[in-house]
Amino acid sequence: MKTNNKHILCVISGLVCLATILSFTAITGNDNSLNDEGYKLVFSDEFNLPNGSQPDSTKWKRCRRNPSRWARWISDSKDVVYIKNGRLVCRAIPNKDLKTDTATMLTGAVETMDLFDFTYGKVEVRMRTNVKSGNSPAAWIRNDPKKHKLYSEIDIMESFGKRKEVIQTIHSEYTVNTKKHGEKNQFRKDIDITKWHVYGIVWTPTEVVWTIDGKETGRYIKSTSVAMQAKNQWTFFQPMFLRLNQSLCNGNMGLYPDTKATYVTEFDWIKVYKNIINMFK
Repeated sequence: MKTNNKHILCVISGLVCLATILSFTAITGNDNSLNDEGYKLVFSDEFNLPNGSQPDSTKWKRCRRNPSRWARWISDSKDVVYIKNGRLVCRAIPNKDLKTDTATMLTGAVETMDLFDFTYGKVEVRMRTNVKSGNSPAAWIRNDPKKHKLYSEIDIMESFGKRKEVIQTIHSEYTVNTKKHGEKNQFRKDIDITKWHVYGIVWTPTEVVWTIDGKETGRYIKSTSVAMQAKNQWTFFQPMFLRLNQSLCNGNMGLYPDTKATYVTEFDWIKVYKNIINMFK
């Protein structure tokens, strides 16, 4: 009886793939199967906790205040970060106790630094925000500067002020000089940000693609030029963690907040997927 070598090879290949997928499941602790695009869910939060709860502490921690524009008024108050109706609510509110805290406003932000990070994959977040003077919410990923010195940041969604516009940007020391080298690293889309939308990125070893409601809105590609690589045109090979925040402008782009107003950004869910090909990268 003759043996069909091609058939045997196919069977062996199938078993190897199955074993690989099962090993990924064991590593991630997540039993979700691969979707049609070959991605596996490795992190998710639908914020299904009782009203008034703080976010799951195994996934998130509160961001700390620092001199950066977005973080200058961050507070650990439970009034600026909490769960309501199955959503994460981040707020910016007037500070009513200037005697113990000199910050004009108190803002809310959470992150996964030291809890979860990843290199390459797909991120999607469903969120909505308000349209007010000086508004500055964001969903983004960046590297940990304590572990990786090459500054790298990818903004999944960001908006400013009263504009019904989303800005999606990639940041590094190289992109600071975009006027010098002319490479586009920022993409803008007119959209009603007060409505629910799904903002996303697909991050691979060679490019970052931004999406809104599943449609591509921008693309930044790794250069194959040795000279460009020497200038750190692509530093996006480092692990990144997640950040979600409701911040406020501080004169950037001529925008200032209404210090008597309350700002609200809601996050319905966030999901991170890894491509099976890049699972161990």
